[in-house]
Amino acid sequence: MPVTDLAVLALTAAEKETENDLFKQFLQEQDVAAIDAAVFALDKEITPQIDCTACGNCCRSLMINVDGQDAERLARHLHMHTDDFYERYVERSSQGTLAVMNNIPCHFLADNKCTVYEARPAECREFPGLHHAGFTKRLFAIFMHYQRCPIIFNVVEQLKDVTGFSTVNMHL
Repeated sequence: MPVTDLAVLALTAAEKETENDLFKQFLQEQDVAAIDAAVFALDKEITPQIDCTACGNCCRSLMINVDGQDAERLARHLHMHTDDFYERYVERSSQGTLAVMNNIPCHFLADNKCTVYEARPAECREFPGLHHAGFTKRLFAIFMHYQRCPIIFNVVEQLKDVTGFSTVNMHL
C-alpha cells in the first residue's frame, strides 16, 4: 500500500536526506536504460493506486510555467481573450521570456480538483513526469518533489529495492 500522508512524506524525507543523497550517487552509476525501465514499471504500478484528487499538493505548492499554447488553450476554455487571461492569471518576467501562474495555490484548484482539467497547462499534464526517459538526468527535480508527491515518493522508495540499493556498504 503506497504512502500518501503528506506529513509522513515530509517526515520521512527529512529522515532519509543522507540516504537519498547516497541513492542519487548510486543512480548516477547505473545503466540509464535499466533505471528508466524500472521507473516506468514502478510508475505504471503505483500511479493507479494513488488518487491525486485526494492529495492536490502539486496544485497547492508548485509554481506552474505557462507557455503561449497553454495560455491560448486556457483562455479559450474560460471564454476569454488571451490578453485578458495573461492579465488576470499570469506573471511574466521583465524580459517576457518566462510566464508563470500568478498564484499558489493554483487559481483553478477547487476541492482538490482542477476546474480547467481538460485545458490545464502542459506542465500539469506531465507532472510528475516519471513516464519520460532520462530519470537519472532529472534527479534534482525528482528529489525536490520527493516529499511533495506521493507518486514520486513511492516510486523512489520502491526503486531503492528494485535496484538493490543499500546503505550498508556506503558511508553515511
